[in-house]
Amino acid sequence: GVHVALSMAGGMVGRFGSRKVTLGAGISLCLVLPFLGLVSTPPALFIALFVFGVFLSTMDVAMNAQAVAVEQRAAKPLMSSFHAAFSIGGLAGALFGAALAAQAVGTVTHFVIAAVLSLAVLLFSFRYLLEVSGEKQEGGRLFSLPPRILWGLGFVAFCVAIGEGAMADWSGVYLAREIGTTAAFAALGFAAFSLTMTIGRLTGDWLATRFDGVKIVRFGGLLAAVGLMAAVFTSNEIIVLLGFAAVGAGMANGIPLAFSAAGNFSGITASAGIAGVATIGYAGFLAGPPVIGLIAEATSLRVSLFLVALLLGSLVFTAQAIRPAGAFQLPQSDQASREPGA
Repeated sequence: GVHVALSMAGGMVGRFGSRKVTLGAGISLCLVLPFLGLVSTPPALFIALFVFGVFLSTMDVAMNAQAVAVEQRAAKPLMSSFHAAFSIGGLAGALFGAALAAQAVGTVTHFVIAAVLSLAVLLFSFRYLLEVSGEKQEGGRLFSLPPRILWGLGFVAFCVAIGEGAMADWSGVYLAREIGTTAAFAALGFAAFSLTMTIGRLTGDWLATRFDGVKIVRFGGLLAAVGLMAAVFTSNEIIVLLGFAAVGAGMANGIPLAFSAAGNFSGITASAGIAGVATIGYAGFLAGPPVIGLIAEATSLRVSLFLVALLLGSLVFTAQAIRPAGAFQLPQSDQASREPGA
């Protein structure tokens, strides 16, 4: 569902505009969410998750297209802050779910409450979304594959996505199985990763105003690779936690910068660029964790994570693809107002 939607999301934004697509996909998500708790058979769950994934991916592309428009209007980097809000929202959702579970609230009731709250936030926020001129394209294709010119950016997003997926699905398993920690301590692995990723995204826009995006991704890839290798070649649980934290800090701004670059790519609309990069990059989220598991089963989890570290280290060489993000240009009205005599 995710990749079907990503192949169509750019075309949908081109026809209806990112503002309307964000609203439509968001409302649809809220309507579908309760059904995930109602279905009781595997085929029904598959269909519900497929539909949910379609709306989620569509909204993702439309929201990021909006973020690019806001960046361009503000004439400064903002994408990392928007993705930090995503990370904070994930944390808030996890805490909210834990609180409801502690009160023995049923799954359907939980999902209904989450849907109602999300719908309220969506409707409140909609009034502030931008109508982006030049975003719509008459006669554009609804379904399209990523153009070849975006493959480099897609690979950057792909590497980062595999790193994030590895931490989400395997950090706790690694601490418990390979290091021998308790289950409670093992949960700290992903917590350390999430904390530094959120901090990294909150400071990412500040960094982007002072350093070139290519350098940020290169250093981030190197930091993440060194951190993960440190975790692989030790049996000390504290060093492993620090290594996972380094991965979070290093990976924090890879996808925001890749999306920003794709949204500012010359000759391609923001929605089409983001959809193309997301199609390639999100394959890492889907394929990475199970492939890591297969390699771990054939060898060991240490070997699997070592290979992930090598992939993250390759960003040192492939980060050049971020270059299209370039410098943010002031809107014409602002430029005119700053000219002598204006």
